[in-house]
Amino acid sequence: MKISAVAVGPIQSNCYIVWDEGSGDGIVIDPGGDEEKIVRIVEENGVRVGMIVCTHAHFDHVGGVSELKKKTGARVAIHRRDLEIFMHARHQGMLWGFAVEQPATPDLFLDEGDEIAVGGLRFAVLWTPGHSPGGICLFGEGVLFTGDTVFAGSVGRTDLPGGSADDLKKSFSRIISLPAETGILPGHGPGSTVGEEKETNFFVYEL
Repeated sequence: MKISAVAVGPIQSNCYIVWDEGSGDGIVIDPGGDEEKIVRIVEENGVRVGMIVCTHAHFDHVGGVSELKKKTGARVAIHRRDLEIFMHARHQGMLWGFAVEQPATPDLFLDEGDEIAVGGLRFAVLWTPGHSPGGICLFGEGVLFTGDTVFAGSVGRTDLPGGSADDLKKSFSRIISLPAETGILPGHGPGSTVGEEKETNFFVYEL
């Protein structure tokens, strides 16, 4: 498995290009903008992008979806409960003072228990609401892509529309119950591990 991370968009969200070296099949997680950077990585590594996965639908994680879909032909996937937020991404950006191209309706919806195959790689979809109603994480191959559910030392805010502190507590508890050596690749900032977050994340004391 190869993972290339690049900070994109006006709020420097982490976008991940993940691919199976053997087959060249890949996915892009959370293309929040600067799609030319993403495309450059894809082309330089010969990645065939079959799916664009949005861990949640806030504008800083979907701002590059429309253009990336045009360039790769990949299907766009989100959780159904974030559809309303997704379909207002352009308006969200305007409220924050940023220009965001509105993505079209997603091609498919992901839910708890679904599995994403990337060549020989497998990632399970975990529904982890709290930061948004349709927030998801992708778990597999020793890593967890957490979006804005969990960061190194912190968690996502819950004061945006659809956020829920109670749901976030449940999602956080679920994440820190995963194997301690699992790598955490969040939507913003540096990576971590489940073990580190169980020991040091302030949100442990909110449970």
